[in-house]
Amino acid sequence: MNGPHDEGPHEHDRGLSYDLPVLARRRMIRLMAGVSLVPLVGCTADEKTTASPSASSPSSSSAACAEIPEETAGPFPGDGSNGVNVLKESGVVRSDITKSFGDSAGGTAEGVPLTITLTVVDAASGCGTPKQGAAVYVWHCDREGAYSLYSEGVTDENYLRGVQETDEKGQVTFTSIFPGCYPGRWPHVHFEVYGSLADATAATSITNTSQLAFPKDVCDAVYATDGYGESVRNLSSLSLEDDGIFSDGHERQLAAMKGSAGDGYTAALTVPV
Repeated sequence: MNGPHDEGPHEHDRGLSYDLPVLARRRMIRLMAGVSLVPLVGCTADEKTTASPSASSPSSSSAACAEIPEETAGPFPGDGSNGVNVLKESGVVRSDITKSFGDSAGGTAEGVPLTITLTVVDAASGCGTPKQGAAVYVWHCDREGAYSLYSEGVTDENYLRGVQETDEKGQVTFTSIFPGCYPGRWPHVHFEVYGSLADATAATSITNTSQLAFPKDVCDAVYATDGYGESVRNLSSLSLEDDGIFSDGHERQLAAMKGSAGDGYTAALTVPV
């Protein structure tokens, strides 16, 4: 099965063209912060490494908390901004995103099991107040690096895409598989935050768009398993520091991981909005 890199150079170039304006804005913000024009105080790395899907609540720090870094949705969002719109389809609100739904081909994405838990919190409260009743749409590539709805061979599939409403802890949880690594990008998961489930399923009023990154040691362990052969080679030429999205700072987007390649992993991230 081919990944997005096999659809021709124009697809990869289109993704980079989306990324560059966002990178420019973020670098400008960081530059301004350096001269004390813009305060950028976020959740610390220590707070994130202790986070877990079973945590009873997000950080209760009263300090200022920067919003999750804004990133490109890339060329394969499926949210209506670039062709197809999966958000308006019945069945998109679900926790298990490993299978296609509706009138799609009915395929199932194979790979190392991955549970993704995002905790959406109010940045203005210092990360201390959960955002109950918000909604999160997540999507990512499959084991071969292909994106459902877009990539050759899986245009009739819509797996690895889904929406959940945040609970009283501000959390959403998705059952998925660990994504592959395709040329030019560090392994990641895309997500969009909406003010409500109604907004998400109407594909309107996105409040935040960002990406979750995976630690290298976890990627190495996963890619040593069957089915991820291409990812081993692709990852060998990449680093978080050189990635087009994460190179200007990935600390607040790096997932806290638990588990193993044999039993599956959980990935947890606090998302201040």
